[in-house]
Amino acid sequence: METRQSDAIAEEIKKLRDEIHHHDYLYYTKSEPEISDREYDQLMQRLKDLEKEHPDLVTPDSPTQRVGERPIEGFERVRHAVPMLSIDNTYNFGELQEFHRRVRRTLGVDEVDYVVDPKIDGVAVTLRYEKGRLVMGATRGDGEFGDDITQNLKTIKTIPLVLHGKDWPDVLEVRGEVYWPRKDFVEFNRRRESQGEVKLANPRNATAGTLKLLDPRIVARRKLAFMCHGFGEVKPLPVNSHFELAQMVHRWGIGVNPNLCKIEKFDDVVKMIQEWSEKRADLEYQTDGMVVKVDRFDWRDRLGTTARSPRWVIAYKYETEQGVTILRDVRWQVGKLGTLTPVADLDPVWVAGTTVSRASLHNIDIVKELDVRIGDTVIIEKAGEIIPQVVAVVGEQTRGEKEIVPPKHCPVCSGPVERSEGEVAIRCINPACPAQLKERLAFFGARDQMNIENLGPAIVDQLVDKGLVKEYADLYSLTRLSLIDLERMGEKSVEKLLDAIEESKSRDLAKLIAALNIHHIGVRTAEQLTDHYHSMDALMNASVEDLQCVADIGPVVAQSIYDYFHSDRNRQVIENLRKAGVNMQSLRAGEPQTEKKLAGKTFVVTGTLERFSRSEIEGLIKKLGGKPTSSVSSKTDYLIVGADAGSKLGKAQKLGIKILSEEEFVKLIEMMGG
Repeated sequence: METRQSDAIAEEIKKLRDEIHHHDYLYYTKSEPEISDREYDQLMQRLKDLEKEHPDLVTPDSPTQRVGERPIEGFERVRHAVPMLSIDNTYNFGELQEFHRRVRRTLGVDEVDYVVDPKIDGVAVTLRYEKGRLVMGATRGDGEFGDDITQNLKTIKTIPLVLHGKDWPDVLEVRGEVYWPRKDFVEFNRRRESQGEVKLANPRNATAGTLKLLDPRIVARRKLAFMCHGFGEVKPLPVNSHFELAQMVHRWGIGVNPNLCKIEKFDDVVKMIQEWSEKRADLEYQTDGMVVKVDRFDWRDRLGTTARSPRWVIAYKYETEQGVTILRDVRWQVGKLGTLTPVADLDPVWVAGTTVSRASLHNIDIVKELDVRIGDTVIIEKAGEIIPQVVAVVGEQTRGEKEIVPPKHCPVCSGPVERSEGEVAIRCINPACPAQLKERLAFFGARDQMNIENLGPAIVDQLVDKGLVKEYADLYSLTRLSLIDLERMGEKSVEKLLDAIEESKSRDLAKLIAALNIHHIGVRTAEQLTDHYHSMDALMNASVEDLQCVADIGPVVAQSIYDYFHSDRNRQVIENLRKAGVNMQSLRAGEPQTEKKLAGKTFVVTGTLERFSRSEIEGLIKKLGGKPTSSVSSKTDYLIVGADAGSKLGKAQKLGIKILSEEEFVKLIEMMGG
């Protein structure tokens, strides 16, 4: 009887642990909690009570063991299974281009897939999982040896003690950054100041100091976070792609940067770096650059390392130059999504070759983090080609007395403003705000969107101010008579603008989707949506669940798309564009059905091809509806082989995957009518 009761208690404890791990995964990884905080606390309390009554059943991976009951005596030194090397930096695109040339030359290939993500300014650590359980966490140290800080890392809720799912490798070493999210750091400093304590200087130094504390209970109260950006020892290696492994790691419950992108063309790498130079200020962590890595692990092995750094990765860091001046006032600018951005008016100062009299303060959270006020002496930094920014206040004693407070109404239209939960941005929610309209129209006509030449800011300002354009569709109703009286618009300029507007009607659906200014949707995502849905109507009718079936679209982006297309106002905007004659179809959707006969099929190309280049054959696969990938797995349908096919051929043969030569691939297409 007693044995049966003991077994029942052990079973209940196991069930509680599994349930709590599951809810941790839903909350911290998926952001989709299924139970209330109160219900979660009840589960945790029941587990604590049972473990207190039965201490012999306590295990190191129990959720109750995240925070130790007493300080530790010190940190042991541990050797890294794979050295944690540093990363080479560059501050200019010329050196980045040379890195790309060297990679291609060493590998003997024309194209290289890269993965790119923001460089988190945190503390580098490694996490080692064996059989799905966290067994060790350590600092980078000197690259060969680091400090074992497992007890402190276990307190971080975004680090799972047990991996979710079942398909993880026997050994998984995850490399990443521990950081202090901006809002939590600001709140922590606010509490310290209210208690008469000295504020911590900055999130990175504070994070490093926190991880070296000997009392895990203090670490737990500081709300640090972890994000994976790389890998150490992985046995067996399940895929040959950093991007694919990162997606798997995310499914297992470990935080991965949601801004990680796999990019096939080097020009798009440069473009992404340029885009993030301004967007990075809105991240929840500090970042000073972008990290570019070769995606394929076998290619990384071929490229090798120097004594100091790998040859397959480089960090592009945004250049900075600083100046000191006085902040005289703050004005609030309105962006295309209604975002209100604080801009500092300054005494003119010479920075990075130009006179600067205005600088960005980014958002109200950063204003609070800097504790900057009107009248302060401030440090101005100009990073690369982007707008100057205020980065610090000079001196401990602020000389400014006027606090910077966010506006309660839009400074342009006087409409209401709001701050959505989980966002740093304050937004004007008046859809008719002229400042928003001007930004949206300029964006709509930009090169990567509808590409309407000559629709510059000066013209857009006049079109809105004179009431000629109140929404996108009004552009297509403009006439010579309505334009000829605008400033700097002669007969030729009017003719060119009208021709460009007319030409934009026939742009591909992807261009239109990108131009609609949907939150979280850029050019690449717009192309993926177009490839999946082929028509505006199909996209507008997609559910949140359907949208998550599109590559790289998660629940947050899917919800944003769904909300946009289920707004009555936005539906009317699209209907008006349709009536104006703007194309609402994928330009490939009208091709014969045989062109999509490879739909749903996954291909891998390996070896040296004769008839096609790698990019040509992968482009053809995409055109016919197939999906080219870089690594062989059980999900691969066909392996196309050229000379010197290598290990992929052997793996495909073991998995029973259909193997095609170039000629057999061509025959397959012809047989399908392509």
